[in-house]
Amino acid sequence: MRTEMMDPMLQATPTFEPVWNAFLAEWNDGREPLPIYLVFSDLARHITKLIENSSKAELVKVFRVVEMWCDDGDDEVQESVTVGLLEDLHNTNVVGMGKPEKIEQYLGPQSKRGWQKVQSFWAKGELISDN
Repeated sequence: MRTEMMDPMLQATPTFEPVWNAFLAEWNDGREPLPIYLVFSDLARHITKLIENSSKAELVKVFRVVEMWCDDGDDEVQESVTVGLLEDLHNTNVVGMGKPEKIEQYLGPQSKRGWQKVQSFWAKGELISDN
């Protein structure tokens, strides 16, 4: 996966850059593609901190980028966002109790669709797919 996909996220939330740089230091050893989905747990925790700090303007920017990834990203990006980031944002072991409910208000139409797919997977065992 291309690292430039993270550029708009780093512009939306510059305080995530040290985490991103640590990820690159660990994983950017010339292998392609980079396993960006691994950093999505860190991004989910970062989003949780933004919620805890009531950083609403920054959260709006972050979720505009998430929406862009869901809407305009290639298949790999869209899948990684859904089964990586959105699933982690659902997971109270990653983000804590009560956080998924606070996150939902920031979702756009496409990310909300992915969010609902994750909910259906966890509640009913429905596969997450494009259909």
